[in-house]
Amino acid sequence: MLQVIQNYKSGELRVDDVPEPALLPGGILVRNVFSLISSGTEKTTVETAQKSLIGKAQSRPDLVKKVLAVAKREGLLSTFRLVKNKLDSLVPMGYSSAGVVIAVAPDVDEFAVGDRVACAGQGYASHAETIFVPRNLAAKIPVSVEFDEAAFTTLGAIAMQGVRQAQPVVGEKVAVIGLGLIGLITVQILKASGCIVSGFDIDSDACSLAKELGADYALLTNGNYLPIIEKMTDGYGVDCALITASTKSNEPIILAGEIIRNKGSMIIVGGVPADVPRSPFYEKEIDVRFSRSYGPGRYDSSYEEKGIDYPYGYIRWTENRNMQSFLQLTSDKKIDLKKITSHRFKIEDANKAYQLITGKTKTKEKFIGILLEYDHRRESPVQKHFIVNETSGSASPAPTVRVGFIGAGSFAQNYILPVLKKDKRILLSVVSTSKGLTSTNAAKKFKFLNATTDNKEILQHGEVDCVFIATRHHLHAPYVIEAMKQNKAVFVEKPLALNYEQLLDIIKTAETHSPRVMVGFNRRFAPTVIETKKFLSKKIQPCVVTYRVNAGFVPKEHWSQDPVEGGGRIIGEVCHFVDLINYLIGSTPIKVYADVVTSTRDDMMGKDNTSITFKYRDGSIATIIYTASGDKTFPKERIEIFNENSVAVIDDFRKVTFTRNGKTRSFGGSKQDKGYKYALNVFIESVLTGSPSPISLQESVNVTIATLKILESLSLGIPVDISLDNRQEFLNGLSRIHTESLQESLFREKS
Repeated sequence: MLQVIQNYKSGELRVDDVPEPALLPGGILVRNVFSLISSGTEKTTVETAQKSLIGKAQSRPDLVKKVLAVAKREGLLSTFRLVKNKLDSLVPMGYSSAGVVIAVAPDVDEFAVGDRVACAGQGYASHAETIFVPRNLAAKIPVSVEFDEAAFTTLGAIAMQGVRQAQPVVGEKVAVIGLGLIGLITVQILKASGCIVSGFDIDSDACSLAKELGADYALLTNGNYLPIIEKMTDGYGVDCALITASTKSNEPIILAGEIIRNKGSMIIVGGVPADVPRSPFYEKEIDVRFSRSYGPGRYDSSYEEKGIDYPYGYIRWTENRNMQSFLQLTSDKKIDLKKITSHRFKIEDANKAYQLITGKTKTKEKFIGILLEYDHRRESPVQKHFIVNETSGSASPAPTVRVGFIGAGSFAQNYILPVLKKDKRILLSVVSTSKGLTSTNAAKKFKFLNATTDNKEILQHGEVDCVFIATRHHLHAPYVIEAMKQNKAVFVEKPLALNYEQLLDIIKTAETHSPRVMVGFNRRFAPTVIETKKFLSKKIQPCVVTYRVNAGFVPKEHWSQDPVEGGGRIIGEVCHFVDLINYLIGSTPIKVYADVVTSTRDDMMGKDNTSITFKYRDGSIATIIYTASGDKTFPKERIEIFNENSVAVIDDFRKVTFTRNGKTRSFGGSKQDKGYKYALNVFIESVLTGSPSPISLQESVNVTIATLKILESLSLGIPVDISLDNRQEFLNGLSRIHTESLQESLFREKS
């Protein structure tokens, strides 16, 4: 399908072929008929991407601050690589469209194939022939509303939310400062609400159009407007001013302060600096409010991505209900969108539209609403698989592992794929993500031959030997199971599973299929850890281990905190530390006790601040202190191991210090190495040679059970026993696997 994309590094904007998006739970696939270019927002996006690196930095000082913090923690070279990878990405353009539903997820019942819908959301309602949209970001189009009108719905909802924040009463006198797309729609909504409206703009044509659309007054901001406002308001000033302009200047706010009455209100809808002059706003006690985009639900992943609606009786006007309300006003002919539609372009000619809004056309045409049009009636096969790079045709000089990759988010692109790309033993065959643009971008960046949005394409692909799984956590176990059934080697990012049910399904599958599965527990392959393992190689007595993790704050709204999708941070991250302690001690845990910080603060999640103590079969004890309350610039991890008159201290995987019998030596330096590259190298080597996996499935199962037991201890408030079967070789793929005792243990623990 065709989609408008921009390379954020080079600034190049083009219409490209990408695979169709996947149909995900909670949403619909829509064949676009029209999409609207938001000339203000998208112009800024395009121009920012076309700036130099210094220009990008100057436009986003907040991000520069974050980069400097990462550089302090991870080093300049590593940070440079992360930034370079982030910049070298394809950005989808657009966030407002209208089209026809062509597929509906099984858990969605409010839409049907053939429905006409308006769609919203950056990354969803893109300028693309086919889009995936979550249920709360789509609204049915009334019969009397045309597709080209419905394409304005997102901007209409933004205007609607601004008006709702103003809370106008019939007969009130309201100013709209900035008569672009949102401003002109705002004027019409206010008139439909029974208000007397004055519009302000620097452009006389915009003022004339506002008058045509019903504004009672339309005034130039550089004109003598005060006498007119005084006459209009009987000398009191307007009840409210909505700022719908987009500018780096605070002149719209200064203007608002001049014309608003005592104890009036100002609503900031557009992108203006919140530089409020004290004197007029203080003396008049003007109420200043911001309008948050489309309305309640915006930026809430539970609402936008998971489709969890707010109760109608408590939150009357949500993001989606604002969309519906705007469509109804349009249906009732209270909103005229034809007059503010200045240009239409075929999707193939989208570049011409962007040249227009960025002022790069030879003739300086004026524009307002710019629509992209799609031939939705054209028969188009659903393309979920694309050939991105052709093979050279030359024979590989060495044995090759053909890799399929599922999921290509930030972690995969920063830490896994750069290593695989450089490995001459690997043929990167196909990459899959839910969005065609993401998979195409990953394929081009890392030289995959193919890109797809169909994960089954990889799991069932006859020419894929090894599957890498880097999706969100709830999909790890199902994909591991399917890959094993297809007798493929598997590298899965942690965690292996989110619960006992998933874990038991993996064990059952491994009984009858190849269990070459390695979980991405990379820390045991760090150089500092390898040296520490050597240092402890002759130990006889038990160890005492402390592992402090300054994990950093993650908001509870983040997907990793979701119990269904991410499993929480103990399942999703603490498993790393459990594996490393098991490896260093060389034994398995038999008991665990965990406790959490208690707080009345809503943003302090107890399980993100916890103390965990394990008792091991060999007599060792280990304590993990995991906290999200520390300063992120402080080093993340420190491990101290005490054993037989010896001490080993690993500082953030940069340096390890060994002390024994009064003598101290160190290994490592300033460079951090968490073992990502080595872990991937030894895994690929095991696939090539047919040797056992560097981390056995038995070990990963043990880690998963021990991690689940942490949650059980937290739930019960007491120490919990851990039963692990270590008496037989487990799932080695060479003989029949016997896991009955482990299965029984799992059932007993679950009950």
